[in-house]
Amino acid sequence: MFAEQPDGSYVTSLRGQAVLQEPLLNKGTAFSAEERAELGLEGLLPPVVETLEEQARRIYAQYRAQPSDLLKNVYLAALRDRNEVLYYRLLSDHLREMLPIVYDPTVAQAIKLYSHEYRRPRGVYLSIDDPDGIERAFTDMRLGPDDVDLIVASDAEEILGIGDWGVGGGAGIATGKLAVYTAAAGIDPARVIPVALDVGTDNEALLTEPAYVGNRHSRIRGKRYDDFIDAYVSTATRMFPGALLHWEDFGPSNARRILDRYTGRICTFNDDMQGTGAIVLAALLSAVKVSGTPMREQRIVVFGAGTAGTGIADQLRDAMVRDGLDRDTATRRIWPIDKQGLLTNDMSGLRDFQQPYARPRDEVSGWARDGQSISLAEVVRRVKPTMLLGTSTVHGAFTEEIVRAMAAGVDRPIIFPISNPTERIEAMPADLIRWSGGRALIATGIPIDPITHDGVTYVIAQANNALLYPGLGLGTVVARARQVSPGMLQAAAEAVAGLVDVSAPGASLLPQVDNLREVSATVAVAVADRAAEEHLARVDLRDTVQQVQDTMWQPVYRRVHGNGQ
Repeated sequence: MFAEQPDGSYVTSLRGQAVLQEPLLNKGTAFSAEERAELGLEGLLPPVVETLEEQARRIYAQYRAQPSDLLKNVYLAALRDRNEVLYYRLLSDHLREMLPIVYDPTVAQAIKLYSHEYRRPRGVYLSIDDPDGIERAFTDMRLGPDDVDLIVASDAEEILGIGDWGVGGGAGIATGKLAVYTAAAGIDPARVIPVALDVGTDNEALLTEPAYVGNRHSRIRGKRYDDFIDAYVSTATRMFPGALLHWEDFGPSNARRILDRYTGRICTFNDDMQGTGAIVLAALLSAVKVSGTPMREQRIVVFGAGTAGTGIADQLRDAMVRDGLDRDTATRRIWPIDKQGLLTNDMSGLRDFQQPYARPRDEVSGWARDGQSISLAEVVRRVKPTMLLGTSTVHGAFTEEIVRAMAAGVDRPIIFPISNPTERIEAMPADLIRWSGGRALIATGIPIDPITHDGVTYVIAQANNALLYPGLGLGTVVARARQVSPGMLQAAAEAVAGLVDVSAPGASLLPQVDNLREVSATVAVAVADRAAEEHLARVDLRDTVQQVQDTMWQPVYRRVHGNGQ
């Protein structure tokens, strides 16, 4: 339908209304008089010719007039469907304000209404009931082997804390994730594919909803599921060999297993596990600078040892190894707590990824028990942790008693309650600061306004994955990396941590999200350079900074020509 030319312009065979219906071509009132004549648009638009800036001002006013966050999300989705450049210009200009609207938390509300509000499909919908249709679906995208940089796929089993939302969850979360990749890091929206992996749903409300647009059966598991994922991976990597395959919001029974299966074989990444782990590591690296306690001496309690919590533990363990510990010793410096209390090696039903961290039964034989379990309070009392990480979604779990006990055992307690949304956070930062006498080093999973205590203003770091995964993806794309390695994740975390000055009292441990493009570019350079150092790059990186800038797509209008012009 259209193709980019060496000078950055587009050439298209479309004419008239068909041009206005193509989101990446449509400029609305910004089409010049020459373009209108050439593309058959005369009389189809108001006579005024506006600039992108004039359009953006009007659209922003319309956006602000929407009465709720959900309606703002709906408004932006409609804008994206008709004019993608204007959408990304608006998003880039107001990213801090709009990030919670186009992604977490508002996208969760939109996903719940996906079937009722269904308007325009994006990407591909792959059904486990039609595995032979995977190649047909990708073929229908009309993209060549060198035309795709990034594919985000979800089976929607664990959507943003709201659980299983079937095909709408998969489509909505993949599309939302890609919007952040483009707005924050300049990943070209014409070179990405969102994928909904429809394997059924266990959400009874969806199965009985007449408007539901997905497969009407329970989730398929076991060999048939694995074969479907294999078919997706083999087809996508064969048809688009340069693409990064991103996994999003898979359930705990599949997320870790899928990542382990394909890591090292293809270029792949799971943001819930690796991205979250890397951004927490970035915050911890900043906290280490303040506390003066090196990584190898950290004692870490992970409260919520599920997929995300253990994925973070893996990266913190690897960081301790890089700081001089052997792997077994580093593993022993992490204490995992889940629903059954402190995990011990005599427990049945532990997941394979939890088992390395389970404490020896003999080690805790004399510890106090609450029934059959060892509580968080007892672990803090015994371990005297330097770091307390919350990934439990248990609101208020970090009580005053626990925090004061931790602060009594360490000079600068590192406390990261990163569960979200607000009603699921383990403790509010204002309380942590007060209970620790202003000594706590804090990162959260939700945005928090600055807090003043005893004359010091504390800027609370938000462990927002958007600070890391867009740049990681961009660096991977620039390097055409064969895989996303632990070293590349480490480089991304170090790059993020290097962007903040933690010397001032109350300083944030992480950058703010206001300048995500700058953060993403810095991360991308570090990631691409690390890929080259590890011999994973498939292109020659002679000037990485410039190559990153050249790769970043900008939300500006291009000249549109008719065929032969």
